[in-house]
Amino acid sequence: MPQDQHNISDLRISYTKAKLNIEETNPCPFKQFEKWLNEAIESKTVEATAMSLATVNEQGQPSVRTVLLKNFNTEGFVFYTNYESRKATEIDYNPSVGVCFFWKELERQVNITGITSKISKDQSEKYFKSRPIGHQISAWASTQSSKIPNREWMLAREKELNSKFSDGIVPYPEFWGGFQISPIEIEFWQGRENRFHDRIVYRLEESNWSRSRLSP
Repeated sequence: MPQDQHNISDLRISYTKAKLNIEETNPCPFKQFEKWLNEAIESKTVEATAMSLATVNEQGQPSVRTVLLKNFNTEGFVFYTNYESRKATEIDYNPSVGVCFFWKELERQVNITGITSKISKDQSEKYFKSRPIGHQISAWASTQSSKIPNREWMLAREKELNSKFSDGIVPYPEFWGGFQISPIEIEFWQGRENRFHDRIVYRLEESNWSRSRLSP
């Protein structure tokens, strides 16, 4: 091993901040998620709404990236993206996805498995118009996931679009919008000492949610 390389096999911490008893969880997984998300936000967790989204392509190869949760209710969890991006293309092929929130400040994870579908154009357009104008411009400027010659090419597109929409009115791009993940399983993970973590899983069974404890 090179002298300046860390011995990562020895890197570990013991989780001791909290515990998770099934009796103390809410029967509704969405209310339990809301509670934990609020606690993550209040604890000043960096990007508390950031979630790792896993999709699979036609060859069965997975890919993961971080996206931001922008809304949730009892129907599901919503994020936005370019509909021509790699993630959207893979969702079109296989709408089954996995999501993971990691709130290290609280030593917690939430893992969600579900089926993804596009939300309505009206919903997407309403959210698009609420975004800062710079973010609206970037949605138009980015040919997401496609090869580009260099960063200067992108900046030139941004400059061109800023000029084109100099009146501050940016139209909604039809190739951009939201997806909703309708969950079939939601697991709440609380780190515990000596790797005896608490894992409470909710599973959707004939329109009802069951709760059970999993071995760590």
